[in-house]
Order: sequence, then structure tokens, then C-alpha cells
Amino acid sequence: MYNKPNIITFAVMKQKVKRKKKPYKMQKITVIGAGNVGATCANVIAHKDLAKEVVLLDVKEGIAEGKALDIWQTAAINHFNTRVTGVTNDYLKTKGSGIIVITSGIPRKPGMSRDDLIKTNANIVKDVTEKAIKYSPDAIIIVVSNPLDVMTYAAYKASNKSSKKVFGMAGTLDTGRYRAFIANALHVTPIDIHAMLLGGHGDTMVPLPRYTSINGIPITQLLGKDEIDKIVERTKKGGGELVNLMGTSAWYAPGAAAAQLVEAIVDDQKKIVPLCAYLSGEYGLKDVFLGVPVKLGKDGIEEIIEIDLDKDEKKLLETSANSVKSVMKVLDDMNLFD
Repeated sequence: MYNKPNIITFAVMKQKVKRKKKPYKMQKITVIGAGNVGATCANVIAHKDLAKEVVLLDVKEGIAEGKALDIWQTAAINHFNTRVTGVTNDYLKTKGSGIIVITSGIPRKPGMSRDDLIKTNANIVKDVTEKAIKYSPDAIIIVVSNPLDVMTYAAYKASNKSSKKVFGMAGTLDTGRYRAFIANALHVTPIDIHAMLLGGHGDTMVPLPRYTSINGIPITQLLGKDEIDKIVERTKKGGGELVNLMGTSAWYAPGAAAAQLVEAIVDDQKKIVPLCAYLSGEYGLKDVFLGVPVKLGKDGIEEIIEIDLDKDEKKLLETSANSVKSVMKVLDDMNLFD
């Protein structure tokens, strides 16, 4: 015969599933741009309980408010306490943010030149950066907007902040894709794969099989050169593959990658991650934003790590740097920051 649980039994059951609330290390994190990437990033940050509040901001009326409300309504289901707030173009509500994630911008449209895309998105990134730092002058800025390397440069110019506090997300996303493809090829968990890549976000990125391993076992002992080369090429074109499949750019992986960087900062993890950072002599390169491994903690980039490269790897990195510099020059020639 079924015995109905008493009130004490319900209390014990509730206590077992109740998540202990931890003290927040950060009061507020702002995500600018409530599109797919921004909303995903805000959702992951909230699920990880990384701040007391996440503010999601967009220029389109109601979009940020609606997505923030939708995320907040999962709090009781997924057991997190971070409050998620949506606002339309109200930067005062972002005041006091410790981290600002910028995802704003438009995708490249048919007939639009690269220069047109750069100018349009640079103006957007410049505008949102200046408005955000007015209310959060000490914030660390993470850029996700595309073209990523040059948009990171635009945010750096607009913010007048230390390059240690302004950087781009790309390398974290690219290694995620690289590890996923390796996991498929070897039928192993991607969690056990440790990978590294350098360079710009796109066709000139430089995945490094020599620095790729599965629980310490070099990938070169587990896969042949031809298969590794195919994985490297697929990684370089990872974003394009998704656009071809869906008709639009990715959002789950980019949003999660940006949130991982937020977590490393909030928890002062001293995490070694590849990201788009400003180089001032490292790897023999200067005055360029490029993907390199860094140590990431509560103050942003604590150290740019220089790994040994062979002759071919150096040449590939230099080619990538020159490609990024040419795009940065396009931005400079627009005189947006005079």
C-alpha cells in the first residue's frame, strides 16, 4: 500500500536537491548583443553562477528583455541563482560590470565587401565599447564580434585600456572545434584532448599537431599525417562549414567559449588558453592582435606564453600575422579613432 510522504520527508527531499548558494566573486557581468551568440553566452554564465547579475543588452526593443526573462525562468529548473536582466540600449543598467562581453555586429551580406563589413562593425564595436566603459571603466573586455581580430583592435582603440584587459575569444572557440574533430576521428572524449593553435581567426590560423595530445599521448602517434592534415583544414574552415549547413553562423560554441573565458577571470583560474591578444614583440611580432596562448586570471591576461616553433610553424604564424595586419590597416585608414 502506498504511503503518502509526510511534510518532513518532502523537506528532506528538497534539501537533497537544493544547491548551496556560493558567495559571488563578481557582482555584475554585461553581455552586449542579444543575438544567438550573446544570449548563449549569457545563458552559460548564468548556469555557472559566475556573478550576482548578468545584464544582456541589445539595441532592438524587447529582444534582450525577452531572452533574459526566458533564461531567468530556467533558474529554478537548472538550480542557479544568477539574476539575468535584459535592457534595450540602457547602459546605465550595466554600471559596475567587472567583465563586458561584446558580441554586437552584423554578418557579411551578399554584395558586401570586406571593407564595408569592417567599417560597419567597427563603428558598432566602437560605439558600444565607449558607452559601456563610461559606466564600467575598470571592466575587462572580451570581444566576440567578427571579423574578430580587427574588432578586438577596434575595442582596444575605443577603450584606451591596457591590452591585458582587452582581448578576443577566437582561439578558445577554434581549439574547441579542433578537439571535437580529433575526438570524432579517434572515438575518444574531447575532454581528454589538449590542443593548441596560433594565429588569426580564419583560414590563416595555425593549429599545432606537435602540441596536441590525448592524456599525454601525442596525436602524431595516434593519427597519420594525412588524417591530421584533414582535421587541421577542417578546423580552419570550421565556421564556414556551419554557415553552409545552417545558412547562418554558429552560436552554441562561440557563446560557450566566451563564457569559459569569463569563468577563468571570475575564478582567477590562471588558465592557459589561446585567445586573440596584442603582441608587442612576442614571437618576433609587434603591433598586431593575434591568437596566442596566455595565462588568464582575475586581472585579465597575466602572461603571454611563447612556445617553441619550428621553421615551418614560424612561417605560417608570420603569414597569419601579415594577413591580420592588412585588415587592421583597413581599419586604421578609416580614421575612426582620430
